[in-house]
Amino acid sequence: MKRLQDKVAIITGAANGIGLEAATIFAREGAMVIIADFNEEQGLYNEKKLLEKGLTCKFIQVNVADRASVDQLVDDVVRDYGKIDILVNNAGITRDAMLSKMTHAEFQQVIDVNLTGVFHCTQAVLPSMVAQGKGKIISTSSVSGVYGNVGQTNYAAAKAAIIGMTKTWAKELARKGINVNAVVPGFTETSMVEAVPDKVIQKMKEQIPMQRLGRPIDIANAYLFLASDESDYVNGHALHVDGGIMM
Repeated sequence: MKRLQDKVAIITGAANGIGLEAATIFAREGAMVIIADFNEEQGLYNEKKLLEKGLTCKFIQVNVADRASVDQLVDDVVRDYGKIDILVNNAGITRDAMLSKMTHAEFQQVIDVNLTGVFHCTQAVLPSMVAQGKGKIISTSSVSGVYGNVGQTNYAAAKAAIIGMTKTWAKELARKGINVNAVVPGFTETSMVEAVPDKVIQKMKEQIPMQRLGRPIDIANAYLFLASDESDYVNGHALHVDGGIMM
């Protein structure tokens, strides 16, 4: 039997990168996957690609920073599929700048998507999960939220807060049958690092015991474990997938 057979999973930020990788392996493992993303063109394109592979998925446009948009997403999923078993809070953006130069807009945009968006989505799926007495909530933090990173005041603040929210929600929701965990990726090969100069990438690799950046599949496999029944006794955990950089 497939690991996510007959599960309904919402993955935010799933139109590309880590989210798309997760959507693909979740669908291969039997889940009905909701590709939830603001990028309609990319989302519809990848929905088509996955459907052509015989996988079950649906794209729904959402702005996680807008609570009305999130509520509409959740209402549509419950109406069409009757439940929500898994939420992966994967959506995220960067607006990097040194503290002296970071604008209020740059700070707030990252907080709105990377932090407030996680709050919106998690709170919105609760009624469905509580009603069925079971659910898996997985949120994406970052090593930047653990040890900080130059030029990422906004990003590091949001990712640190996700760990705190995860532990709080794990304590609140465990008795309701809901597992809440976080994944803490290290430097990963995504569009966020494409603009980073090669010499900086090389320095990153030298800091990592495994001497390479993470790949989207590395993070997606961690999501899969935490979404599956295999992790039923894992709760309030921040799972590092970082090649050992945080040892």
